[in-house]
Amino acid sequence: MTPTVILVGVLSVGFFYIRAKGYFMSLNILVVLIVIGGWFSGRLAQKAKLPSIFGMTIWGITLAFFFREYFPPVIWEMAPFLKSLALITILLRAGLGIQKDVLQRVGRSAIKMAFIPCLFEGVIVAVASRYLLSFSWPEAGMMGFILAAVSPAVVVPSMLTLKEQGYGKRNEVPTMVLAGASLDDIAAISIFTVFLNIYLGGKVSYLRSAAMIPYAIILGVITGICAGLFLSWFFKKHFNKIRATEKIILLLGFSVFLVQLGNWTHIAALLAVMTMGFVLLEKSEIVAHELASKLAKIWIFAEIILFVLIGMAVDINVAIRAGLIGVLIIATGIIFRSCGVFIALLGTRFSSKERVFCAVAYVPKATVQAALGAIPLLSGVDNGAVILSIAVLSICLTAPLGLLGIRYTAPRLLDIPIDERTDD
Repeated sequence: MTPTVILVGVLSVGFFYIRAKGYFMSLNILVVLIVIGGWFSGRLAQKAKLPSIFGMTIWGITLAFFFREYFPPVIWEMAPFLKSLALITILLRAGLGIQKDVLQRVGRSAIKMAFIPCLFEGVIVAVASRYLLSFSWPEAGMMGFILAAVSPAVVVPSMLTLKEQGYGKRNEVPTMVLAGASLDDIAAISIFTVFLNIYLGGKVSYLRSAAMIPYAIILGVITGICAGLFLSWFFKKHFNKIRATEKIILLLGFSVFLVQLGNWTHIAALLAVMTMGFVLLEKSEIVAHELASKLAKIWIFAEIILFVLIGMAVDINVAIRAGLIGVLIIATGIIFRSCGVFIALLGTRFSSKERVFCAVAYVPKATVQAALGAIPLLSGVDNGAVILSIAVLSICLTAPLGLLGIRYTAPRLLDIPIDERTDD
């Protein structure tokens, strides 16, 4: 009998025992189910050649289906912070993986890739939600720009791996996608926040809310630069006195503070976090590589927590009712996003194959949908449950398709320079 079979048996017995004795569902037991069950379901998904996050999300949905009424209330109080911490982790990894000289080469393309596909998808999904789901315009805008964000959980690790393997190095395609996708998330989150504020504020003008976006982005960049300069100076000065683990604690602490500062002042806090990582890499490369290595390990845990929690927040009955229309809206959004990618890359040096790869790489959705999907519901938005359900549906459909697409198209669409290839 293999260890896997034994583990499945133990989990199954424990699962149904707890189901029968629901009053034993303490926070400790729930955390065990989230962590161990999430890890195991992720491994099962990998065995099936699917992204691990797909299995984790399904596991969260399963937990909610059987045990929702037994969940300790404290888990929902902790969930927003845990999701935010996971998003911070992956954006720090993105910032620590973008070098200044490479960014200068792809900067203009990355900026266009950050905004044009996002706007194409966000607008068409908003219009579709308005007329197919009878949402109000603020609700439709929230739906549009939740779905309009590319998943850093899928894209960032994938692009970092392709960079290491040398794919697309001639035109720095992975770096361009990495930077564009990360900024795309900031744009989507910023516009989503505008629509949420409009919904909650009632009489707040669209123009005033939209005018806050440039303010939030500029101050986010400035704040991230200042934080990055301070940390790079501090880490270099105390390089031999502070262990790598202590450095990562300080980095995450600063990042959480930046997010809280963003909540107070309405700056683009996640952009500040990514900028801080970028400045650290520029000013103290040795420290940056040390931190990136630690963050890659932390992400293993953060990924499980993030995607199991978003699955647990799903109401399966609402998800079923929104199913077919949700699929249509998601598919329409992806088609328009792909059109936006090709338009963003018009007049650039990228080949037709590289442009097709960029469109494929912009398909997966997961992290932002997991982090933001429940916010409308928690904020009292009338159609918040439908928004959450379609957000989760987009994870289940596009994350596997996007990851498989990246894996199988990269060797066919991206070149490897001769000096990166191994001899026969």
